[in-house]
Amino acid sequence: METKKSFSVSGNIVDVVNQKIFQGTVKVENGKISTLKEEKVEDTHFILPGFIDAHVHIESSMLIPSEFARIAVTHGTVATVSDPHEIANVLGVDGVQFMIDNGKKVPFKFYFGAPSCVPATPFETSGAALDSIAIEKLLKSDDIYYLAEMMNFPGVIFDDVEVLSKIKAAKYNNKPIDGHAPGLKGKDLVKYANAGVSTDHECFSMEEAIEKINNGMKVQIREGSAAKNFEVLVNLLDKYADSIMFCSDDKHPDDLQKGHINLLVKRAINKGFDPLKVIRTVTYNPVMHYKLSVGLLQINDDADFIIVNNLKDLEVLKTYIKGTLVAENGATLIKSVAESSLNLFNATEITEKDIKVDASASKIKVIKAIEGQLITEAEILEPKIENGFVVSDTERDILKIIVLNRYHKAKPAIGFIQNFQMKSGAIASTVAHDSHNIIAVGASDKDIVRAVNLLIKTKGGISLVNGEDERLLPLPVAGLMSNEDGYQVAQKYELINNKVKLTGSTLKSPYMTLSFMALLVIPALKLSDKGLFDGTKFEFTPLNSF
Repeated sequence: METKKSFSVSGNIVDVVNQKIFQGTVKVENGKISTLKEEKVEDTHFILPGFIDAHVHIESSMLIPSEFARIAVTHGTVATVSDPHEIANVLGVDGVQFMIDNGKKVPFKFYFGAPSCVPATPFETSGAALDSIAIEKLLKSDDIYYLAEMMNFPGVIFDDVEVLSKIKAAKYNNKPIDGHAPGLKGKDLVKYANAGVSTDHECFSMEEAIEKINNGMKVQIREGSAAKNFEVLVNLLDKYADSIMFCSDDKHPDDLQKGHINLLVKRAINKGFDPLKVIRTVTYNPVMHYKLSVGLLQINDDADFIIVNNLKDLEVLKTYIKGTLVAENGATLIKSVAESSLNLFNATEITEKDIKVDASASKIKVIKAIEGQLITEAEILEPKIENGFVVSDTERDILKIIVLNRYHKAKPAIGFIQNFQMKSGAIASTVAHDSHNIIAVGASDKDIVRAVNLLIKTKGGISLVNGEDERLLPLPVAGLMSNEDGYQVAQKYELINNKVKLTGSTLKSPYMTLSFMALLVIPALKLSDKGLFDGTKFEFTPLNSF
């Protein structure tokens, strides 16, 4: 990496603080902006503050932080507001500390939060629990910048003592509180916002987003590998630009390799929105809200900036962090760092007998997955029965889905799901929000068992079986991340993801969609390791009782 004590760059300077664009020269000394001179220059490129992902789970990239950073900087990202919620559900505080320590090994600005809901609900088995005492201790750390997404919004509304204690600790330490409240409105929303919850990234309608903004919250427009709300919410830029940020939330490695926040900036600008407004949402707004020490191209700021060819194509030519050149012309200049693995995995292999479902009713409840959304719908359908057991029905796209506790020996929980459209084979994953047990879906019991047992043998990852074909991407770090080169992981993931198409599935990101089918805090019908769950009533529901 190129690190110079003093250098200058000239071009069109995008000043998001004073909201103007002007020709000039930026001088950097010892990693800081020393002078900012407005003058005529020959360079036609644009100099912008580096982009910030305002809410992301690094673990969902299947990369450790240092490898995430290596790829993200090529797209102009210099910082992330990162919720280590996923690894915390597996390894608790030790997992959070792993993310912090690894992130410090590379020139990138990770801002981690204290995961507020570990486990997310009492209706699933996680590997760890973080109570209010643990959260209070985390929030006192200089390495923790906020209380991460408060998914337990019912706990806020109904004055749960533990939930309110965590919020109180965040306020005491003067740290923002992130939200997570899909569909919340009216009096409940007022109470949620008045409790101090300051953001939400789960809005799926303009009406919902505007109501949250009117209640003083910031809306993070999300576009990840599974949940995509950009097109629905981008028009907030017209009237509410000061109250929005952009985020990815969950980004799989192949998608990260193709682009990051830069893609959202480019799309918004090419839709005709004011470039200054757009760029402020991914620079100034998160810096101000989270009190980040990320430079905004002002004198004495850290020299965290990017150079792009123009504001239409937005091709990232160079990325600087604290004056160090970390990416140039699409190539990362950050070197990989060696990192050890840590994990918690105690599942034992299963058999077909373990996942049989007796045919005891003429109708069953079926989860209906929705492409590009975390929410699901609930259907009541007639099952396919063979030899007295309910089985996957590939003709009607009603497939068996299971969740297996990976922390303790237990029987699998079993349900049925639509929209995976697999005609053969099965896929399985230990990335299963939020507790990250083993989740699998498939066209036959035999293939489901094969896919699950592949993961049990390797103690975590994603797998595919289809006929004679068996594919496996090991994720030895908490069953969530690889510690290998990020570009190689992206290539391997893209290969196995594409192989799923050969089963008949038309989902763009089948593994990402699968990972959210155990996310109980998002309605309507989901499956935990303890059973089928009604997210609208927040209670378990029988498969075949109505």
